[in-house]
Amino acid sequence: MPFPQPFYKWRPHPWHGLDPGDSPPKVVNAYIEITPFDSVKYELDKSTGYIRVDRPQRTSSQPPTLYGFIPRTFCGRRVAALSPSSEKADGDPLDICVISERPINRGEIILRAKVVGGLQMVDHGEADDKIIAVLENDNIWGAAETLKDLSEIMIERLRHYFSTYKYIIGEDLNVQIDQVYDREHAFAVVNASLQDYAEEFGS
Repeated sequence: MPFPQPFYKWRPHPWHGLDPGDSPPKVVNAYIEITPFDSVKYELDKSTGYIRVDRPQRTSSQPPTLYGFIPRTFCGRRVAALSPSSEKADGDPLDICVISERPINRGEIILRAKVVGGLQMVDHGEADDKIIAVLENDNIWGAAETLKDLSEIMIERLRHYFSTYKYIIGEDLNVQIDQVYDREHAFAVVNASLQDYAEEFGS
């Protein structure tokens, strides 16, 4: 039986070996690191491409959606330029939150996500945007095109989670969300991260 094309003989690096999708910035591939069922913050190890434990969450807060990144994106100078109060970008792949009606309880998966908006987050002076998307073929949310098609409580939960998930009692939390933006600005952020990646790592 012939292998399908393209065929990866070895497991590709999730950040550099996978592609961002065939129709960004509207529909992108998302590599999921953590789910709403996780009380531990998992994160891609940039050297090996495996998932490592970043930290157990100190509080009871858990992510309200699937959470991961868009492959072959990089938050560099172009992403920072779209975040006026940031001093620079965080140098990571672009984060993405994906809403799904059916519970998905495992990470290290790839899915197609439709971009509908985002959060302009600044973490210790660094641009750390969170793209908001829906599972492309979701039976409930798949028809969403903009943030207006989502429930307000979902956006509120995302804002609260990212505003507090690094909170440590007795320490200052230098994290802010400057704005919630709709899909046109989200498209600009995705495009900027793709260009930043090409500049940093090559096309």
